[in-house]
Amino acid sequence: MPASETSPLLENGNGVSERQPLSHRMLAAIKAEGQPGWLQSYRYFLFGSWLNILLLFVPLSVISHFANWDAALRFSFSFIAIMPLAKLLGEATEQLSLKLGQTLSGLLNASFGNAVEIIVGIAALMQGELRIVQTSMLGSILSNLLLVLGCSFLAGGIYFKESNFQVTGAQTASSLMTLACITLVIPAAYHSAQNRNSTATFEHLLTLLNNEPNGSLPELDDTKPGLLIISRGTALLLLFVYVLYLVFQLKTHADFFQAEGEEEEVEPGMNMVAAGSALLLVTVVTSFCADYLVASIEEVAERYSIPKAFIGLILLPIVANAAEHVTSVWMAMKDKMELTIGICVGSSIQIASFVVPLLVIVGWIADRDLTLFFADFETITLFISVMLVNLLIQDGKSNYMEGVMLITLYLIIALAFWVS
Repeated sequence: MPASETSPLLENGNGVSERQPLSHRMLAAIKAEGQPGWLQSYRYFLFGSWLNILLLFVPLSVISHFANWDAALRFSFSFIAIMPLAKLLGEATEQLSLKLGQTLSGLLNASFGNAVEIIVGIAALMQGELRIVQTSMLGSILSNLLLVLGCSFLAGGIYFKESNFQVTGAQTASSLMTLACITLVIPAAYHSAQNRNSTATFEHLLTLLNNEPNGSLPELDDTKPGLLIISRGTALLLLFVYVLYLVFQLKTHADFFQAEGEEEEVEPGMNMVAAGSALLLVTVVTSFCADYLVASIEEVAERYSIPKAFIGLILLPIVANAAEHVTSVWMAMKDKMELTIGICVGSSIQIASFVVPLLVIVGWIADRDLTLFFADFETITLFISVMLVNLLIQDGKSNYMEGVMLITLYLIIALAFWVS
């Protein structure tokens, strides 16, 4: 191969080295030795999994939306279409991470690891469906902590009597998860305290009603301004803590999160530019499908008597976490519990400490009053779930019985929200 194709420097006739034009260097980077070509990259991306056959539902989602088909069809087509899109988002992110190094790949996974949740959350936020935003975020946390981790422990316990994992890293992750859980308790406690004070003065306000010439009742103190201040301030602090956690996990204490033994080297299936363009394209397509999905929820809930809380808490997270669910269980069956813990607990931390605060900030910018105030039942549900996970992983061991416990709690929560 000529030197001009391999080196960024060329020698002119006087023996002086000159730098190659930028276009040549970019072409050399795209055609870097050992990286797959464009055709091979996209073939790997589109035909690398049988799940991608569900991409046929993407055009059906678009057609059903614009043709205004039955709400159940619109919801179902968009619901199914997001499953392979979530898998492709994870695949593109992983392919980019293979070439970016530990720090950049960690930041990339933080940004796109829960891309579906972010896209669905923003779509619901822009449509004013604040209840769907809150329940879908809470549902993603519970799905990862209880359903995905429970199925992983159960699958691992079938193949191995007992599985071990790095307890220090797991406890650090669960402690941060507990902190994020507490930040959701504080707004609920504030709201409850303020309402108690308002109730105490209600009789006094009724006595004032008789003295009002027009018969109007003076307005009660509203907790909304205070909740907005608490939520937005908490969101900024949680984002700061999450950045520090990334530094802690990837730099200063990386050994706490690494499994013992040699790591397997993964061969890239896509080149950098193909992976980046695929990530961008799939993100755009997912945003449209998520928008169509959210737009059909209201009608589906009313026509088929399905509680909106159940749709947001149970159904939507199943779509978003489908790819993670399969990967986590597969890793547990190989006795790679550090990876399983990283997927389940790590993803929950991303939701609670990154995605939820991010949506609060986006709502702040877009003049949508999204807060961290959840209903008492939802707050208690999250608290007991985090408490159970902390109890089960604090010894650094897992078995199938612990998996059964986690799945059972998830099913009980699903049943409770179905009748709510």
